[in-house]
Amino acid sequence: MATFLYKLGRFAFRRRRYVALAWVALLVLAGVGAASASTSTSSSFSIPGTEAQKAFDLMEQRFPDASANGASARVVFTAPGGQKVDVGAQKAAVENVVKELKTGKQVSSVADPFESKAVSKDGGTAYASVKYKLTSMELTDADREALKDAAQHGRDAGLTVEIGGDALQAMPETGATEIIGIGISAVVLLVTFGSLVAAGLPLLTALIGVGIGVSSITALANVLDLGSSTSTLAMMIGLAVGIDYALFIVSRFRHELTEGREPEDAAGRAVGTAGSAVVFAGLTVLIALAGLAVVNIPMLTKMGLAAAGTVAIAVLIALTLIPALLGFAKHRVLGRKVRSGLKGIKDDAADSSTGGAGSAAAKKPNMGTRWARFVLRRPIWVLVVGVLGLGAIAIPAASLELGLPDDGSQPVSTTQRKAYDLLSDGFGPGFNGPLMIAVDAAHSDDPKAALDKISKTISGMGDVEKVTEPAFNKAGDTAMLTVVPKSKPSGLETEDLVHTIRGQAAGLKSETGAVTLVTGTTAMNIDVSQKLNDALLPYLALVVGLAFLLLMVVFRSVLVPLKAALGFLLSVVAALGAVVAVFQWGWLASLLGVEQTGPIMSMMPIFMIGVVFGLAMDYEVFLVTRMREAYVHGERPGQAIVTGFTHGARVVAAAAVIMISVFAGFIGSSESMIKMMGFGLAIAVAFDAFVVRMAVVPAVLALLGKAAWWLPRWLDRLLPNVDVEGEQLQKNLAAQAAGSAPERVPEPSRV
Repeated sequence: MATFLYKLGRFAFRRRRYVALAWVALLVLAGVGAASASTSTSSSFSIPGTEAQKAFDLMEQRFPDASANGASARVVFTAPGGQKVDVGAQKAAVENVVKELKTGKQVSSVADPFESKAVSKDGGTAYASVKYKLTSMELTDADREALKDAAQHGRDAGLTVEIGGDALQAMPETGATEIIGIGISAVVLLVTFGSLVAAGLPLLTALIGVGIGVSSITALANVLDLGSSTSTLAMMIGLAVGIDYALFIVSRFRHELTEGREPEDAAGRAVGTAGSAVVFAGLTVLIALAGLAVVNIPMLTKMGLAAAGTVAIAVLIALTLIPALLGFAKHRVLGRKVRSGLKGIKDDAADSSTGGAGSAAAKKPNMGTRWARFVLRRPIWVLVVGVLGLGAIAIPAASLELGLPDDGSQPVSTTQRKAYDLLSDGFGPGFNGPLMIAVDAAHSDDPKAALDKISKTISGMGDVEKVTEPAFNKAGDTAMLTVVPKSKPSGLETEDLVHTIRGQAAGLKSETGAVTLVTGTTAMNIDVSQKLNDALLPYLALVVGLAFLLLMVVFRSVLVPLKAALGFLLSVVAALGAVVAVFQWGWLASLLGVEQTGPIMSMMPIFMIGVVFGLAMDYEVFLVTRMREAYVHGERPGQAIVTGFTHGARVVAAAAVIMISVFAGFIGSSESMIKMMGFGLAIAVAFDAFVVRMAVVPAVLALLGKAAWWLPRWLDRLLPNVDVEGEQLQKNLAAQAAGSAPERVPEPSRV
């Protein structure tokens, strides 16, 4: 592989104008596609194979006019000063608002609170249910403004009016912190390289890659039914890996220049060596993201595949566009002092095998070298402190509670949260999490008698506050009824009630011939949590297993991939502990702009595990391949660790700081999952890069010695030799240099 990538790098360097033009053309094409595509209308959420989804599909089929997939809103009215909403001027004001709501262009129905008996026992609170023909993402700003205006007219009449439901849901905003994250990345690159040109290349190429990826997602959003969070997560991950992958190629190119290479040869060697690490690091990320498909939640699968596509673009850009742009920059990627030193060396006819930077490094060990030598002297202490420290941070993960967001998780300043609290105070805590019961009575001899039996059975269960009258469809073979629990939506009592109803469904079917299915937000939350719990172990086995095999091919070792996987588990559990401490327990919540604590979003842990695993392997590959390269070239195991840190620690640290700053930039998002993901990924990268990869990994390798690179002979013969370290490439180049007339390296036949 290294030889092919060497040829590819030189080809891109020589044909830089065509390569750059091709990528710009792709960016323009994706941009045109995004601009011409209609606005994304998808916010659908389905969980195939679960009872909640089966009930939802049944209602959509048997009640086609009910707009089961449409947006909904609850307009809550409260009378001032202990007055009642169902008398006098207050009642007239409510009726006027309801009348105005019915005039909405996309409104399919509005339930009058006085006709539907949606008035609290004390008469102080009432609500009107509004149903729309379109989903929340399909509603326009004009539709939302009409809803807000109607509520404002009620406020003008002296009522307290708040709006709940998903009708006011809008596209998430990331905030200014995202720009700050990119700014920090620019500063880190400038400090690392000491050259504006070298610092600008990773940022430029990462933005091009993200532009192509996000524009493609936008263009295909309606066709592929992509959710509103998909492009944001793809942007988050694409920016981070795009900058990192380019950073490693540029860094290796600079090193080759300081070794006295010609720019074209330096570009080829950089892509042949660091590019090999980029390919395999990218593959681990792709495996982790694509592996989310095993959960069988379409939205999660699409998010993973979209992010994986953006990562693939980042890899291709690092292998082709970076060497092309290096062809334009050449020695300008080096700082002025380094360029002057190289010129002085050439003028003095000094040994070209060592550059200014290399000489300086030989005289004064850098921080990476000093740290590696410290770890070699105290490997047990470093290992114990690192493992125990992360273990302590991971303790809150034992209290992890999962749930899907509802209006109760909104900030207290929002109208959605105010409506949630008013309904809870006026009608009871369970009113905000009603259970929807779909009854298929098509095979029942007497559907009405069957519904009476089912309704009475459910009414007699504990934790049931109210069971509404069944609403039949036109055919009379299917009915819906609503069960209001006594406990709050996220309470264990409500979850037990769902299981109790489902547990008696078989007995009710044998008695009445009707099939009883439970759905609604609370039931769907339970089903999602169960589905994610069931998928977690298979997902980990698939992702870790495939990545283990991949890393075994890369490192030609059994213990190094095993150590990498165990280190990842330590990092991700510690990151989950930090997420629980902030978003569930409320530690430092105000500092991070978390206004409302509560359960962690159900799909967040498994998505974070997938992303963090891929990113964790990035640093493992980049850092340890440099150690492996030194080891296969004859250095002792301990010295190989020092060499790996000498050449790679500063760049890996810079890459980690960049990735942390990019992820942390998304903490300012208005969407809870994006905020959680930004924090979780940022803290996980910090733990993995600076504790696991920089401390635990060298300590373990120091204790293992030569055993770290052990591979059974039969397995060595079985595994393909991909030459990630460039050993075969070095031999070929050395043999070529020894010839009387060095051959020009041919261009690859396909690029």
